[in-house]
Amino acid sequence: MGQIKSALEIALERTESVKSDKASIGQFEAKQKGKRLANDFLEGSVKSLETEIKKGTKEEQTSLKQGIFDVLISQITLPVEKEDLKRIEAAGHELHAVIGGKRFGDIFKQLIQVMTQYLDETAQYDEAIKRQYAPKLRQKEEEISRRLGRAVKLDPFQDPEFIAFYNQNMNALKANYQAAVDQTREEAIRLFSD
Repeated sequence: MGQIKSALEIALERTESVKSDKASIGQFEAKQKGKRLANDFLEGSVKSLETEIKKGTKEEQTSLKQGIFDVLISQITLPVEKEDLKRIEAAGHELHAVIGGKRFGDIFKQLIQVMTQYLDETAQYDEAIKRQYAPKLRQKEEEISRRLGRAVKLDPFQDPEFIAFYNQNMNALKANYQAAVDQTREEAIRLFSD
């Protein structure tokens, strides 16, 4: 008759061949530390990631940089408002320090100019779309006012037809600029990998 094994014995047999690789664990922990440092930097509690990288051992620095890079590259997106530019610029500055070389710095300066232009154009598009839709909105207000017997003022963003029109136009603008962001991110990844 066969011997019945305990759960502990089965688990020990299965893990017998697994040995911990201290170097891999150390790299993983350094990468996680890099991610934490990058998040702390974005929150404002760390002033310079370059200084923090230098504090690490030679073995840790590559993994620290990878963790920092992973977090900061995710910050390179189209801004929603002007305040977002400060965060993106700070992330780009530290990415430049992690990547090294002059090429990414030049590319990123151009991207910031493109993002500033995007924000300006977004504001212009917003006004133009509202102006273009205003006659139709007034017509809807008059129709509703006639039915209710009192004056009605509509917010354009409560009108599904306006929202669809607005989103269609704003998404077209966004798509034009998203290509520049995507190219910068791809170039950053390529430069970091080299």
